[in-house]
Amino acid sequence: MTTAWTENRTLARVVDHFRQDIDDQYLAAMAGRCLLNTLETTVRWETGELPYVVTGDIPAMWLRDSSAQVEPYVRFVHDDPFLRALVRGIVLRQARYILEDPYANAFNRGPTGEHGFPADATEMGPWVYERKFEIDSLAHPIRLWWMYVEASGDTGILKDLPKAAIERILQVLGDEMDHPRNSRYRFQRFEAPASDTLTRDGQGPEHWPTGLVWSGFRPSDDATVYPYLVPAEMFLAVCLDMVADWGRAVWHDGGITERAETLKREILDGIVRYASTVEPPYGRIWAYEVDGLGHMLMMDDANIPSLLSLPFLGFCPVEHPLYQNTRRFVLSRDNPYYFQGSTLSGVGSPHTPAPNAWPLAVIMQGLTDPSPRRGWEYVRRLAAADGGTGLMHESVHVDRPEEFTRPWFAWANSMFAELVLRLLGYAPVARPALVPVNWNSEDGESQAHVSFR
Repeated sequence: MTTAWTENRTLARVVDHFRQDIDDQYLAAMAGRCLLNTLETTVRWETGELPYVVTGDIPAMWLRDSSAQVEPYVRFVHDDPFLRALVRGIVLRQARYILEDPYANAFNRGPTGEHGFPADATEMGPWVYERKFEIDSLAHPIRLWWMYVEASGDTGILKDLPKAAIERILQVLGDEMDHPRNSRYRFQRFEAPASDTLTRDGQGPEHWPTGLVWSGFRPSDDATVYPYLVPAEMFLAVCLDMVADWGRAVWHDGGITERAETLKREILDGIVRYASTVEPPYGRIWAYEVDGLGHMLMMDDANIPSLLSLPFLGFCPVEHPLYQNTRRFVLSRDNPYYFQGSTLSGVGSPHTPAPNAWPLAVIMQGLTDPSPRRGWEYVRRLAAADGGTGLMHESVHVDRPEEFTRPWFAWANSMFAELVLRLLGYAPVARPALVPVNWNSEDGESQAHVSFR
């Protein structure tokens, strides 16, 4: 429900820009609704507390989703006091949550003890809604914090709670590089699909230390098949580079800088050694998951981080040859979760029924395509696949857009708005790609055991 504090003048001017510069008025109105959706429907913010951001139809705050939901607003925080206060408050709330439990993915507004799945066998605390360890849940807040500081100049925010949270994150990442030896984390969900729980009494699949960070779950909240989730590792490397910069320039803390740089180097080395294979006719491509024992899972999932999203996340340039090879694989029928239909074509997920494509993935095609003309084509296809609601959804049947999952999914709405903003010239808060065009581009045969999910 719209209240007085959600009627933001900056965003209202942007919505007017949409109406003036987009010829298709249905599409313009849709972009405006998607831009405002997070602010108008998911933010819970009372005087004296930090803002709390639900995902939409699930009344909990995910670290990943809340970061992405407000990302379109960050470019405006320098000149808009309200949006600055909103994003700043989210940064502080996320830091508090990470200090409360860095293994959790979703949290309650207060220490209510409300658990989404009360019978989960893991170490639940009263703030925790769900405790699936997903390494992207630690990366997404770092990305948001970096964007906020870059856009606002507010380096002071990093000196208290966020710094303590970063130190905790670095500890956890170091521990999870050798999960069997160093980690106490276990997770089991009983009487649930196999994708909702970890095997081997909650420890997850067999694996070998590689320099990569163990992840029990994907950004879809599904369990990993092999516990080194390659796009999430790449995303972590980008975020560790940000942390190293803060260690040098903000905290003047050589210990944090050295730990972040060491973790980043180990992850990048693990990617080079374990995460790519030659797959005809595409050439050398990156796998989605690996285990260090020679197994690779060749697929992509719509949820971000994904292989498709690597340039958007700042890992590599769009023209990187392995990325281009991988992109051709991801957007082909060789990816078992790519679906083509009469209304929509795009990457789906084992998290939702086939043949449903996710608007998030189609949006990501536009965000990683250098052609503005093709970008507007993606926007028009998505508008035609909204099921008459004027909003995005989690997934959509590729031939019957009136059949969709999750009618209120704010992350997808925000990302649709982000694509339109960029196409209209609203520059993102971004940094140069972490790795150059020629990084990890050697050819050669791989001895990996390749599996297609």
